Amino acid sequence: MDTQHHGHKLVFFFGDGRAEGDASMKDLLGGKGANLAEMTNIGVPVPAGFTISTEVCTEYYANEKTFPTNLSWRVDAALGQVEKVMNANFGDVDNPLLLSVRSGARASMPGMMDTVLNLGLNDETIVGLIKKSGDERFAYDSYRRFVQMYGNVVMGVEHHAFEACLSEKKKELGLTNDTEITAAVLKELVADFKAIIKKETGNTFPEVPKDQLWGAIAAVFDSWMKDSAITYRRLHGFPEDWGTAVNVQSMVFGNMGDDCATGVCFTRDPATGQNRFYGEYLINAQGEDVVAGIRTPQQITLEGKKAMNSDLPAMAETMPGLYGELVRIYKRLEKHYREMQDMEFTIQQGKLWILQTRTGKRTARAALKIAVDMVGEGLVSKEEAVSRVDPSSLDQLLHPTLDPDADKQVLAVGLAASPGAATGKVVFTANDAESEANKGEAVVLVREETSPEDIHGMHAAKGIITSTGGTTSHAAVVARGMGRPCVSGCGALVIDSESGSFTAGGVTVKRGEWITLDGATGEVMLGKVPTREPSLTGDFAAFMTWVDEVRRLRVRTNADTPNDARVARKFGAEGIGLCRTEHMFFEGDRIIAVREMILAENEKGRRKALAKILPMQRSDFEGIFREMKGFPVTIRLLDPPLHEFIPHDEQGQKEVAKVLKKSIASVKARVDALHEFNPMLGHRGCRLGVTYPEIYEMQVRAIMEAACGLVKKEGFSITPEIMIPLVSNVTEFSFLKERCEAVCQKVMSESGIAISYMIGTMIELPRAALTADAIAQEAEFFSFGTNDLTQTTMGISRDDAGRFLTEYAEKKLISKDPFVSIDQEGVGQLVVMGADKGRQTNPDIKLGVCGEHGGDPDSIAFFEKVGLDYISCSPYRVPIARLAAAQVALSKKNQK
Repeated sequence: MDTQHHGHKLVFFFGDGRAEGDASMKDLLGGKGANLAEMTNIGVPVPAGFTISTEVCTEYYANEKTFPTNLSWRVDAALGQVEKVMNANFGDVDNPLLLSVRSGARASMPGMMDTVLNLGLNDETIVGLIKKSGDERFAYDSYRRFVQMYGNVVMGVEHHAFEACLSEKKKELGLTNDTEITAAVLKELVADFKAIIKKETGNTFPEVPKDQLWGAIAAVFDSWMKDSAITYRRLHGFPEDWGTAVNVQSMVFGNMGDDCATGVCFTRDPATGQNRFYGEYLINAQGEDVVAGIRTPQQITLEGKKAMNSDLPAMAETMPGLYGELVRIYKRLEKHYREMQDMEFTIQQGKLWILQTRTGKRTARAALKIAVDMVGEGLVSKEEAVSRVDPSSLDQLLHPTLDPDADKQVLAVGLAASPGAATGKVVFTANDAESEANKGEAVVLVREETSPEDIHGMHAAKGIITSTGGTTSHAAVVARGMGRPCVSGCGALVIDSESGSFTAGGVTVKRGEWITLDGATGEVMLGKVPTREPSLTGDFAAFMTWVDEVRRLRVRTNADTPNDARVARKFGAEGIGLCRTEHMFFEGDRIIAVREMILAENEKGRRKALAKILPMQRSDFEGIFREMKGFPVTIRLLDPPLHEFIPHDEQGQKEVAKVLKKSIASVKARVDALHEFNPMLGHRGCRLGVTYPEIYEMQVRAIMEAACGLVKKEGFSITPEIMIPLVSNVTEFSFLKERCEAVCQKVMSESGIAISYMIGTMIELPRAALTADAIAQEAEFFSFGTNDLTQTTMGISRDDAGRFLTEYAEKKLISKDPFVSIDQEGVGQLVVMGADKGRQTNPDIKLGVCGEHGGDPDSIAFFEKVGLDYISCSPYRVPIARLAAAQVALSKKNQK
């Protein structure tokens, strides 16, 4: 940390228009402290206080939870300055200064660090507060709140111990509202609460204000290692050594009478992004009353009052002068920070104080509108607007979302695997999903886990829920590709396929009953919860054109059907980086011909079946080329092992035998013959092409006939990119390339059309990356299949990883799931090696990536560094990838 610069200053004062810190010192003062300093410096009325730096937190833990020796006189000195500015003294009987103590890390961590208010009250200083406010009841209520907060936050007494005591007291006196409690009763409660603390902890509540202050400071540092704080950091990838700062600030009171108020406001509407001042306030109230929901807050602006149909007066009516001052300040703050602000304020006896301002949290829709509007207003540049929107948040805009105001009964929470909200009737099999959807029913497919043969049902369903599997399981990956909402690994959901029902949260849901899922939060809800449809016009379109102006990486899509290709084009995909031909094999009649091919006794039988598949594949490719007119399309030849296309259950095998007029025994024998102990590393990819060359011949013929036909009949210009999967040795690649080229030449001479085409490979095995220089002499492009490359490099099966990787994350053995974000030190080094070696022997080689990582912002930053030409991801991730690629290009430019 930069300690030299501040001469090892540990405590930073702010107040009366002058602060020892500023906004750039977030690492040292935390987000909140840096902000308070900055606001003070620009002349915003902030109650005086001081910040104890994050370095003290680090030293506190390094020295077994003890404070540095030179801290106490520094705190005393800062406190003296605060007393002077606020014209009150800490611990003084006549004119007591009261303090709030809050935490503040570099990034906001909601609900992690609890606040202590009214610190400095005891049985003596209470007299001074009564005198100052002229309100005994308010003073004792502040005291009661303080003892309760301190007992809970600092001394560790559960909230409910105090709440129970309070309820008991109200019951005894026959009262319903807290507001009816008299000063005398509140005074009794203070004593009761102190007794509770003594009973629960064995320690006495500290009466000396200085002791109270040091207890609270230690509690803030201790809360940095609270379970909830550790979990939040893990979820958001924040490191532990950041530490937290402590903000000690003068209390100002919004509840000293009718010339007092407290409120929260946003400089723009956080839900829609509209440029209108927005907020709520309460007259004669404390800060937490606004959010606690006990009294109905009033609107700050007349516009807000009208929008909320409120008959309570707006602040613009009750306090017009102070409202005018608040408007001036909000405009100054927004102009200064050039960002939408979320502000808290208090009015004490006619004086306005701003307690804090921070960048306001907002929906994705609002983020886009604010970014576009601020460019229009000249507040920020286009590039700055692009760098401000979180790429992952765009997901919210591309899918239906739950209506935020709707009531919902949550049954279970699984992993947020694929965003969007969906409502439908429960079905438990892919066939049911398809048949119900064909009748026009909305269905949600609920399974333990999905497999490739469920694809037709997943396509038919509005949403998918699985009780096992992680966020990179088959269900999750396929659902993201299709843009279907999905909740995976929902372990609390127990499926009983016998009775056709599932149980979750003590409720049993039967087939045909309605449920709703939210793939962005992982929630599964009972019944129908209303949803909202997405729109991709206006701000979204304008914003994405700025995005495309700055990025270097091309963004393609992984699409297997003309429909997927169409969706991806709508989202701005610049071609297809991976078209998996086998996904087409599962459709209706085709699967019959595919099974006939697999069950054939010999090559002749296989060729006969392949002849039936050829026209189907050709029409698929025509459809895809048509949707991608003028853009490159990479088609991967058959990759999965053949056993994936044949049913493994007896019922399914009987049906196949019947349709193909074969004996069950012969079908069963073929299934057994295809059985592999480890199919992931078995007879698949180019190995199938080597043993059954006729399969790849048919596929290459279908590709070339489709391309030549469109060039001839419709004047297209197409360069098909034929990709050979799972190559580990240049010998395999050369063997297959030669055969593919022969077919290409043949089709071109048959059709009388010459087109350019490319033959390349996927780099998805470590050996391919290690020998990429040899392979590149033959291949015209490489596409890094980072899903399989991760599996084969780390020796982890993606479908089973969910069982133990979560525990690895909890035990801090990994910081991110390597299937979600590429493992840069390991798998990433193979990508670097593959790219470098490939370019050594073939400087013009085209390099792309087509694993799931192509849609992950952190991985995209890595691929930009490696200098790949394009990334490819599922259609619904295309806008996210475009924005992430633009942000990486901008940060690279700014570093220069």
